[in-house]
Amino acid sequence: MSDLDDAQGAGLDLSFPGVSVGVGGVQTPGAGGGALGRVAAVGMYHSSTQRRHWTFRSEEELARCRADANRKFRCKAVACGKARPSDSLLMEPREELAICKYYERKLLDFCSVFKPAMPRSVVGTATMYFKRFYLNNSVMEYHPRIIMLTCAFLACKVDEFNVSSAQFVGNLRENPTGQEKALEQILEYELLLIQQLNFHLIVHNPYRPFEGFLIDLKTRYPLLENPEVLRKTADDFLSRIALTDAYLLFTPSQIALTAILSSASRAGINMESYLSECLALKENRTSLSQLLDGMKCMKNLIKKYEPPRPEEVAVLKQKLEKCHSSELALNTNLKKRKGYEDDEYITKKSKMDEEEWTDDDLVNSL
Repeated sequence: MSDLDDAQGAGLDLSFPGVSVGVGGVQTPGAGGGALGRVAAVGMYHSSTQRRHWTFRSEEELARCRADANRKFRCKAVACGKARPSDSLLMEPREELAICKYYERKLLDFCSVFKPAMPRSVVGTATMYFKRFYLNNSVMEYHPRIIMLTCAFLACKVDEFNVSSAQFVGNLRENPTGQEKALEQILEYELLLIQQLNFHLIVHNPYRPFEGFLIDLKTRYPLLENPEVLRKTADDFLSRIALTDAYLLFTPSQIALTAILSSASRAGINMESYLSECLALKENRTSLSQLLDGMKCMKNLIKKYEPPRPEEVAVLKQKLEKCHSSELALNTNLKKRKGYEDDEYITKKSKMDEEEWTDDDLVNSL
């Protein structure tokens, strides 16, 4: 996999177009000399598929991707004769985004109570998979209830968090039949998820750069006596920013540094000299300005983030279930798409075996 070489170290790459600012380490090929050429390690995020394929220039670009996914499903539904172009049963892009927010929160809730305790990097990877998947796919075609669990399941594998499939579904606290049903659906969708992620499975989270910045503060910034005082508030910032689109817009190190500086600001600690001296931005006003603009944008993402209201969720879930009813659903036979071509295999399955794992099961599992 092309990303595997990126999995070493905790590189601190504060990159903007034409700008690369790092903390410690060596100069990367193509980077300028001096402070702007210093990064934590050769490769890493700077050469990753995350940067090349999954980091976008603006919120408007993300909105266009989601609108395109919505439009493609509508076209397929109309072409199959299952809906009219203006059918009220179909969801609007803003409604799809709202339901994605709801299930993303459910994903985080599931991960937070997972046993054994799930590392933050695994949670971050699962969240990123979920965000990426629904940039190019519609919730009307692939139900987020099972996609979110498949994201968590795949993230455990990729980040080498060793839990068996039985352990994983055991966290649903369902009876054995319910757990088996959930696992069957997860395994059915796993390859689809990998394909829709374009096999780009290595995710660079902000947590390692965050630890790197704390180490840098302890070793190179004596003006701050105890950098650990910033941790709690910074952790809270990272939890809140994970709910926004920041992971799709900024580098992990930009997010980590913003968490540090936001925490310092709330504690009344001035970190200007750290930026100007330790990060060597004093003589590069353009880089400093771009960095600060990005930080303002991230804080604004948190400020304007609004989770969907319970009453809105209730209406949207009803609409979503109608989209997945037999009358409208386009994705009714995933087994056959995966290669189960034998009709006898499918028809012999009992109704109970084919029954979907539901939101009620999910609620009971948390």
